[in-house]
Amino acid sequence: MKPSRLLTALALLPALHAASTTTWELNSYEDFLRGKFSGVSLSRSGRLTLAPQLETLFASDQAAVWCIAKAADATLYLGTGHRGRIYKVDPSGKASLLWTASEPEVFALAIDSAGAVYAATSPNGKIYRIEKGKASEYFNPATTYIWSLAIGKDGSLYAGTGEGGRIFRITGPGKGEVWYETGQSHITALAVDAQGRLLAGTEPNGILYRISAKDKAFVLYDANLPEIRSIVPAPDGSIYAAALGGAVARQAASVPASSLQTGAGAITATGTSITVTDAQAGIDLKKSDPSKQPTQVTPQVTSTFAASTEMLGVERSAVYRIHPDNTVETLWTSKEENAYDLVASNSGLLFSTDAQGRIYQLTPDRKVTLLQQTNEAETTRLMETSAGLVAATGNIGKLFRLHTGIASSGTYESPVHDAGSVARWGRLSWKAEGAEGLKFRTRTGNSARPDRTWSEWSQPVTDPSGSPVSSPNARYIQWSVEFSPVKKGSPVLESVTLAYLPQNTPPVIQNISVTTQPSGSAPAKPATTNTGAMTPYSITVTDTGESVASSRSSRPTQVLSRAASQHIAITWQGEDYDGDRLLYSLYFRGEGEQNWKLLRAWFPENTYQIEGDVLADGKYFFRVVASDRSNNAGDTAREAEAISAPVVIDNTPPAVTVGTARRAGPLVEFEMRAVDSTSSIRRAEYSVDASPWIPVEAADGVTDSQQEEFSVRIDGLSPGEHLIVLRVFDSAGNAGLAKVVVR
Repeated sequence: MKPSRLLTALALLPALHAASTTTWELNSYEDFLRGKFSGVSLSRSGRLTLAPQLETLFASDQAAVWCIAKAADATLYLGTGHRGRIYKVDPSGKASLLWTASEPEVFALAIDSAGAVYAATSPNGKIYRIEKGKASEYFNPATTYIWSLAIGKDGSLYAGTGEGGRIFRITGPGKGEVWYETGQSHITALAVDAQGRLLAGTEPNGILYRISAKDKAFVLYDANLPEIRSIVPAPDGSIYAAALGGAVARQAASVPASSLQTGAGAITATGTSITVTDAQAGIDLKKSDPSKQPTQVTPQVTSTFAASTEMLGVERSAVYRIHPDNTVETLWTSKEENAYDLVASNSGLLFSTDAQGRIYQLTPDRKVTLLQQTNEAETTRLMETSAGLVAATGNIGKLFRLHTGIASSGTYESPVHDAGSVARWGRLSWKAEGAEGLKFRTRTGNSARPDRTWSEWSQPVTDPSGSPVSSPNARYIQWSVEFSPVKKGSPVLESVTLAYLPQNTPPVIQNISVTTQPSGSAPAKPATTNTGAMTPYSITVTDTGESVASSRSSRPTQVLSRAASQHIAITWQGEDYDGDRLLYSLYFRGEGEQNWKLLRAWFPENTYQIEGDVLADGKYFFRVVASDRSNNAGDTAREAEAISAPVVIDNTPPAVTVGTARRAGPLVEFEMRAVDSTSSIRRAEYSVDASPWIPVEAADGVTDSQQEEFSVRIDGLSPGEHLIVLRVFDSAGNAGLAKVVVR
């Protein structure tokens, strides 16, 4: 195997952390995509380059820019939350506040041919017409939400609403009618195709409609995702659509994207769902009459974007193309990102997501490139302008513009790598074109996420053939690379490799079990840890090396059953975090003895058998030593050991003596004494003339010591001779017998 292939193979084995030199390599689209981008693009072939230049046109004090509309003179209008503001941005980038609504959210904007701006507000809002900076109420659909607006070919205004899922056609101030009822909860997107037909996307069933006339619609596509978020008709008759919500985004926990306190009320939005309450006014705005709402209460608004719970087999988001013949092609899917908006351009399809505000480009040959990353929570809207693509964001409501030229600089931060244990860092090397335009740094720490306990970024290194990592030894590491333009344009980074030597961690022996088995039988398997109650003869050893009984905190002495014609089996369970192959040595020592005696040295099996009679009666301890020497050099190999609880071997039955029998007619009485040299007496019984055994309790009431006295009283014997057999068992199951003949 070639060295490069060997290194790649090692890198693909994250579960194997043996203390030998290991490599961490990033060389593919999937590898690099997990990092953080700033002014850097990523091609589908896994190449990092400088991205198109990203310029911040406008930064509002709002939590999100929900919508953008472009006028004929290239002026942009932005609808924001959570103070219901609309901003005007001229072609030079100068921004000004145009109007503030009484409702907290402006989810949709549209501009007609005369330049009038239409703004849809929520919740329980209205549609306003804004001309020359003055706004007037244009239409009130008497619905909770207005999510989308579109201008038709005939100049009429269409409004998509929720929670009734109705589309209104509005032809003048106060003049509107329900154009189509979808039966869905929300109309989340509207667009008009080249033939003037209305396109509508819905939630919660993710249906894309084409509406050709009042109450007349055709379902173009029924997605397997709950929400159609964006619709873009293409000049060739195709329709692009972005769908999201496949990860149950509206259930369970949510992550606040922003929080802005301005008054007494509260609005909570998850995805496109908004719930409105006013605790002080005692009003449920969702159900109340909009005309009766207090006008002086400025709501407190919290916009939340759910931390989704992934469903098996269901994508979280997708981008589709519906061809003119109504066939559907899936262009992109993701289980990690939500696609928010789309733009169809000559260079391909652009779409934005909620993964640090990413913007992707899908070329006509279906290759995806991560074009730019705004590093905001989400890029909510995209729009093409003559000066370049503009992108609006949420969490901090900003407007960015992408230029055609490359950025003057860029930075990429790798994902954090876990070495599994504290590691000794080797060399960082990389493969690139225009390597002179790259500078690498590293930082390390012992927390899974970089924080102030991590080391500072190291001094830059520039030698692609390999530079020693100067960051402190630690468990986690991250590298970053700074891009600068070179003569040919942008450097092209293809792969990065980091070599390191993890600290070898010691093995662990989790339990030792000693049992007796018939000769020739398979050895018992060692008991697993944390399984609750175990057999009486299982001894559990903690990872500190101390043995404990599985069901109690003490270490009771274990007494083996009689081992004659049997084997004693010692089994254990050893584990190594690094995945190293373990070798074991087994020792024993009798009570009162000073030195451990070796039974077998450095073997891989976790069980060993000895003959039952090879150890004389007495109390013994067994010691297991585990070593990872087979995978680690001499001074780096680690060992661990565990000692069993005391094990009593008792192959000798109790000695039973019987006193003189006393007769009184049918009644016979006598005393019996039992003595065992190794283990305690456990049971005594007698049988008359081979009849069933009858138990006898010790004279002191408890049969529990190595020497016991018994008083036997037998009544109702018939005249004649009788044989009385006495049997006493010790803890190992050895039976001592005696007999008495009564005439």
